Amino acid sequence: MSYLWQEFNIKTFPAETLVFRDGIFCEDLSEYKSTEYNNDKNLISVNKTSELPIHIIYIGEIAGNIDLNIDINAENSNIIMDLKIINKKPAFLNIFVKNSGKNSIFNGQIIDKNYDQLKLNIIGQHLNENTGIFIKTRVAAYKNTLTDLQGCAKIEKNAINSDSDISFSVMADKDAKIILKPTQYINSIPKNAIHNSSLYKPTQNQINYLCESGLGEIEIKKVLEEAFLN
Repeated sequence: MSYLWQEFNIKTFPAETLVFRDGIFCEDLSEYKSTEYNNDKNLISVNKTSELPIHIIYIGEIAGNIDLNIDINAENSNIIMDLKIINKKPAFLNIFVKNSGKNSIFNGQIIDKNYDQLKLNIIGQHLNENTGIFIKTRVAAYKNTLTDLQGCAKIEKNAINSDSDISFSVMADKDAKIILKPTQYINSIPKNAIHNSSLYKPTQNQINYLCESGLGEIEIKKVLEEAFLN
């Protein structure tokens, strides 16, 4: 899947893969044995422990209401998710990760270029001890756009020693509107329960350095954006 690196700057590696493009599951590009995919519910179920990590790849342009549900049942699972998306129309993306697999880890990275209205709702639910859910989101929000980012971590009873981190970072135009809403519901003593949200702004030293390198204003904006996202 070298085209993923060439076109989307996503590295692939030995793994069981589930590939989505423009919100549509691509079975011909996917290779999975330990998981089940339910198209009606857009549900990925991890039911068996795999020797290889499971790599969920979600790329392309999105619009409208989209759900992505990930249900981790198997112990000692390693799940990695890469979302690299663009929305030029209003989009509502709802991601629900449920981890009941003891000693199982979910690592997710979401990168979005928002040209219109984006609402992203992330729920990470821990249902067993020693589970990990880590989801980091970066958004480039352009002029006159609305970006609404909501993250909720739920550490349920008996999910002791869980590790949870849902974070948001936004590089926003001065005329963009940003809403950040992190929440937590903690019913067991976790190993870590972290939330953070930030707005990224280039420093004057960075801008001066690029100016001295001979770049113009438009080129500088592009370089800073790509550095932030990638």
